Amino acid sequence: MISLGCSKNLVDSENILGLLKKSGFSIVSSIEEAEIALINTCGFIRSAVEESIDTIFEAVNRKTAGELKSVFVLGCLVQRYGYRLRNEIPEVDGWMGSGELHRITELMEEKDAPLPPFFIARPTFLADHSTPRVQTTPFYSAYLKIAEGCSRKCSFCLIPALRGHLRSREIDSLIIEAKEMAGRGVKEINLIAQDTTMYGRDLAGNTGLEDLLERLLLIKGLLWIRVLYSNPFGISDRLLNLIEREERICPYLDLPLQHVNRKILESMGRAFYRENAMRLIEKIRSLNRRLSIRTTFMVGFPGETEHVYRELYDFVEAARFDHLGAFIYSPEKGTPAARLKELPDHRIAQERLDAVMRLQAGVARENNRRLLNQTVQVLIEGFSPETDLLLKGRIATMAPEVDAQVLITKGEGIVGNITPVLIREAHAYDLIGEIVES
Repeated sequence: MISLGCSKNLVDSENILGLLKKSGFSIVSSIEEAEIALINTCGFIRSAVEESIDTIFEAVNRKTAGELKSVFVLGCLVQRYGYRLRNEIPEVDGWMGSGELHRITELMEEKDAPLPPFFIARPTFLADHSTPRVQTTPFYSAYLKIAEGCSRKCSFCLIPALRGHLRSREIDSLIIEAKEMAGRGVKEINLIAQDTTMYGRDLAGNTGLEDLLERLLLIKGLLWIRVLYSNPFGISDRLLNLIEREERICPYLDLPLQHVNRKILESMGRAFYRENAMRLIEKIRSLNRRLSIRTTFMVGFPGETEHVYRELYDFVEAARFDHLGAFIYSPEKGTPAARLKELPDHRIAQERLDAVMRLQAGVARENNRRLLNQTVQVLIEGFSPETDLLLKGRIATMAPEVDAQVLITKGEGIVGNITPVLIREAHAYDLIGEIVES
C-alpha cells in the first residue's frame, strides 16, 4: 500500500488494508516484496495530482518490468478525474473512488471484465469501529477519524466533491475504537476530520466535539489527546475550557486561517477576518495554560496585491504562531475560485511564500527559546533518520509528521514512553535536549 496525501487518507488506507487482511491477502512492507501494489491517491491540488500520477507510473513501470503482477489505484484522484484515467493509463488493473473503499476486495477479485473494473459513486460510506483496520503508524500513536466529508463551501476547495458532505461517526463507535487503541498500547490519539469542530452537527442529540473529548478522557491509557484540523469559527469557550483544565488534552490548536484580508476571505467563501482571528488568538493566549497554535496560509490567491499580501505578512509577524504552514494557491478546475481573475504571477507568489516562511522561522526560534533550560515531557519515537547517535521525539505541542521535533543527545529512552527531557538548545524547528535521569 502506498498512501499519499493527508492523515485522513492514511486512515482510509489502514481500513483498506484491514479489509484485505480479513479477506486473506498478505500485507508486505515494501514494494520490492509485493506482487500487488495499491496506491491511495490525493487529488486536492495540482502538486498532489502530479505526485499521484508520478507514483502510478512508477508502479506501472514495475509491472511492465515483471516486478509486479497488478496495480490498483484508489482515492481522491480517481474520484476527481473519473473514467478518463482508465483510458489514459490502461496498464492499471482496477480503479476505485474515495467513497468505495469498502468494496476493495470485490475490486481486486473481479475477473474476466473486458476493461479494468472502475468503482466510483457519490461518497456516502462511513467507516466505523466494525471496519477492519491495520495500524500503520507507530504503535504508540494513532489517528482517530471522527467524521468524513465537509459541508462548508470554500470557493477554492474540492473536498465536498471528493469526499461528500459531512458525515459524523457516532460517539459510541469512536469510544469503542479508542478503547481498542488504548488496549494495544496507543498513548497518543489525534482526532481528525475535514473540520473537527463540525463534528456531530449532523447527529441527533446536539452532540459536539466537546462531548466526544469528555468521553475520551474516561479511557485509561490515553495520555495525549490532540485535536487537529479545526475551523476557527468552531472554537467554543467550552472547548477552550476543556483544553485548559484537562492535561491529557494536548495544549494545541490547529486553526487553518488561509488568509486575513477581508476581500480575499470573501472571495474564498470564508468570513473569519483579521479582527476575528486576532481576538481568538488573544483569547487563547489569555488562558492560564499556554496553548500552541498552528495555522495554514495561502499566498497568491486571485486579487492578492502587494498591499494585500503585506497585510498577511504583518499579521504573521504580530500573531507569533508556534507552527505555520503555507502554500501557493492552485486554481483547481471545478471550483468557483478557478474562475476568478487577477491571479498573481507564480514567481511573485513564490517570493511571498518564501518571505512568510523566513519570517515564521524567526518567530518559531524565538518561541522555542522560552523552553531553554526547561524540563519537558517528550514522547520518544526512536532514532533520528539522520543518525543513530540521536534519539528523537515530540512534546505535546508538536503534532506528528507536520511539526518540529526534539533531538536527544544524551540519555537512554524507550520508544513509546513519555520521558522528561532538559532542553539545551532551541532552533527554528527543532529543540535539542538531554534525558533527565531519575
